[in-house]
Amino acid sequence: MSEPLVVKMGGSLRAPEALLEELGRYPGPLVLVHGGGPEIGAWLSRLGLESRFEGGLRVTPPEAMEVVEMVLTAIGKRLAGGLSRRGRKAVALSGQDALLLRGRALPHLGRVGEVVEVEKVLLLFLLEGGYTPVVSPIALDEEGTLNVNADTAAGAVAGALGWPAVFLTDVEGVYKDPKDPSTRFPRLTPEEASRLKEEGVVQGGMIPKVEAALFALRQGAPWSAIARGREGVLRAVLLGEAGTLFKEA
Repeated sequence: MSEPLVVKMGGSLRAPEALLEELGRYPGPLVLVHGGGPEIGAWLSRLGLESRFEGGLRVTPPEAMEVVEMVLTAIGKRLAGGLSRRGRKAVALSGQDALLLRGRALPHLGRVGEVVEVEKVLLLFLLEGGYTPVVSPIALDEEGTLNVNADTAAGAVAGALGWPAVFLTDVEGVYKDPKDPSTRFPRLTPEEASRLKEEGVVQGGMIPKVEAALFALRQGAPWSAIARGREGVLRAVLLGEAGTLFKEA
């Protein structure tokens, strides 16, 4: 159970200390990509700046981008420190370090972008040295830094490395009936996931999670999974005992 993994840790997950214990114990190579939406929103509110979303993405004018960078950098350092204290030496990176994430701005959203290229050489260099990269979803274009959705950043990193992507969130996976845990789909192909979305089985907040998992596959990840962030989750996902795994047939 030492398969290399890209793990995306959402900013809304509770009990991050327990997750750090889980990640610290994992025997294989890891790259951790993190979000920070709730903390970013709290800081923007504290500074009197508006939080507005379009299509699930936070509209980010230049003055808000400074706050986004500040918060994500602080979260990355905190996570890297927590992993390092647990015996997994970790290095916090921004996507602008060594041009790790090159981006392209999305129209009408300010400094919001998507990843167009991943400089995986830096990640491989750190991994070969025994370090765990902790990546903040900030990309760089010709005009400066870009706020990137952490799910899509994780998918891009997984595709560049050719590693599986595990998206840790606050749900167990995709359910046929959201109120019945026994209806969890343990495995879905992209075609099956798309059909469930068309039928309305995948709806609401599950839609962007499934789209992120499918995006990782399109980028080159061999498989991806959505699972609830909890103790033992990585082993359970690898054994097929937790989460929903997405893979081509």
